[in-house]
Amino acid sequence: MAQFHKLTIEDIYKETDDCSVVTFAVPENLHSDFKFHQGQHLTLRADIDGEDVRRSYSLCSSPFEKKWQVAIKQIPGGKFSTYVNEQLTSGQVIDVMVPSGTFGVEVNKDASKNYLFFAAGSGITPVMSMIKTHLKAEPNSTCKLFYVNKTAKSIIFKEELEQLRNTYFGRLEIYYFLTQEKRDIDLFNGRFDDDKMAVLTKVFIDVPDTSEVFLCGPEKMVYYVSNYLIEAGLPKELVHYELFVTGLTEEDIKRQERLAKQNVEGVEVIIIDGGKEFLFTMTKDYDNILDAALNAGADLPFACKGGVCSTCKCKVKDGDVEMKINYALEEDEVAQNLVLSCQAVPTTQKVVVDFDV
Repeated sequence: MAQFHKLTIEDIYKETDDCSVVTFAVPENLHSDFKFHQGQHLTLRADIDGEDVRRSYSLCSSPFEKKWQVAIKQIPGGKFSTYVNEQLTSGQVIDVMVPSGTFGVEVNKDASKNYLFFAAGSGITPVMSMIKTHLKAEPNSTCKLFYVNKTAKSIIFKEELEQLRNTYFGRLEIYYFLTQEKRDIDLFNGRFDDDKMAVLTKVFIDVPDTSEVFLCGPEKMVYYVSNYLIEAGLPKELVHYELFVTGLTEEDIKRQERLAKQNVEGVEVIIIDGGKEFLFTMTKDYDNILDAALNAGADLPFACKGGVCSTCKCKVKDGDVEMKINYALEEDEVAQNLVLSCQAVPTTQKVVVDFDV
């Protein structure tokens, strides 16, 4: 069941001209429910002009800070981000789901790891949580951040990052790259490319000594950097990422066109949620399990409906489905029959999916 809790906005402030940082007041009786690990996100819901709008935003606070905080950058035409940046104020109440998501690795106080982070723009939010967490909890680990922004003024958390660098001097290195502002050292001008990565992997990054890599930003950047590092010798299983999806690939488009021809009318679907079963029959009006289930009266968790956030994740227990796109689930999750219900098109006449995962 998509259970939301009404939380009061404890504080909201402008980090940059187009980015607001929101802190939620979580009552003591909900602290255990809202316990989170670095890299997880919150799904928010608001009634905006009569429409139920939901979005997921990564927590930028560390679990050790005992606060629940997200940074929301205003996107041109973005209904929810505009609402937050232009209308939301301290003291207001908003619907929030408990933390979810699998981005991140376990903390080990005895670990001596070397973490690399690549972020662009608001992709710093989960990375910020990770950096603060690993530096505090793993005194023998180090972090290096390579962070792309348009201008120095648009760098989110610049002051806090500098404070962290001073606090953990020698264990945190930060390199800023600007795309619309000239810097003295040419290496730090523009986006990542072959020339920059060649220098980074020769001077700043010791690939064999790298323990984990986390990337968050536009898909073009994430795929490029991850592929470059893998080709440079980094094991694929050490690379973790979250995407800002900017467009469909040709492969995505072809898959969607093929699945659009899939006949789903009459498919029997059983939803398992909260230990209870919900049965309905799909019609041709909806081609994915989530939308068809919501129309049939099921109360299921979802946010972006774009295959990005994984809020609507479920497990296929019987039958077969195919996803139109998948930007959220890792290969090992797909191998365990996990799917994004908002992208799941049934390919058999009966499907059973379990949301209790």
